[in-house]
Amino acid sequence: MTDTARTLYFDRPGSVSVREHRRPEPDADEALVETLVSGVSPGTELLVYNGEVPEELPVDETIDTLDGTFEYPITYGYAAVGRVTETGADISPEWEGRTVFAFNPHESHFCATPEALRPVPDGLDPATATLFPTAETAVNFVLDAAPRFGERAVVFGAGPIGLATTAVLSSFPLAALVVVDPVASRRELAAAFGATETATPEELDGVTDVVGPDGFDLAVEASGNPAALDTAIEQVGYDGRVLVGSWYGTKPAELDLGRQFHRGRVDLLSSQVSTLSPELRGRWTKARRMDRAIEVVERHDLDRLITHRIPFADAPIAYEMLTAERDVLSTVFTYDEQGN
Repeated sequence: MTDTARTLYFDRPGSVSVREHRRPEPDADEALVETLVSGVSPGTELLVYNGEVPEELPVDETIDTLDGTFEYPITYGYAAVGRVTETGADISPEWEGRTVFAFNPHESHFCATPEALRPVPDGLDPATATLFPTAETAVNFVLDAAPRFGERAVVFGAGPIGLATTAVLSSFPLAALVVVDPVASRRELAAAFGATETATPEELDGVTDVVGPDGFDLAVEASGNPAALDTAIEQVGYDGRVLVGSWYGTKPAELDLGRQFHRGRVDLLSSQVSTLSPELRGRWTKARRMDRAIEVVERHDLDRLITHRIPFADAPIAYEMLTAERDVLSTVFTYDEQGN
């Protein structure tokens, strides 16, 4: 093991760099983790890359490794999988050699307490384990949306989060599960994950024969496109529910609330994975939710979401690709002893 480590920085909008620094040493209550792979979020990270986040906003007050605000330069990322290579004096040596997951920014080495590490199940590919947060977000969406027997649901956006949400919703006895996305390859995956019907945004009105004249009971907005939220409100019927899972950053969402929303008594629900709904906190914990998320990753073969693997040294390419291409789903950075 070398004495150097590498960390990715978002230097300013449209620019990232990988910087070298001295490898950290674990405190007595910490383990040193050498990263194998880390997952790139095509949602939040792209907002950070494009400068579309409020710089004064705290990154995530519920995760110790994501401290500070979104002011540049910033380290970010929350899906690191690595191997424990060293333990502090107060840590059981049984941790050494374990493959673990952590909510940690993109960097080659990091220190964490055992409470912040999640052992990866035996036999699960480390790259697949980077999808734990994706599945956890989908589980959180579905817990908040509370789908009911025989409901008609629509998911806007077939990115990683939308597809994972589709997979979870497909396990419910719904009357219809429609997924809307402009990209054909994503719609094909949505069907593979259990959608009963898929459509482009332009084709959505054509699925009324499947849904019926009363509209959808539930809509999940996971596209990251503010315009889709207005469409979701239009598509649900009287007393329908629209769960807003997207974070738009600084992008404004212009809504027409004078039509279906007001007289249709449409409920807008906010869902964000950093916290649990107050209605659930009596029985649900983040650990319980993550347990279910890991089951989702394994049961639904979510590794199909990983479309690109990029050496960490070439990290800038990943963000350029995410900005320019529409067929990218989940991307992982790979780390190896040669510095990639």
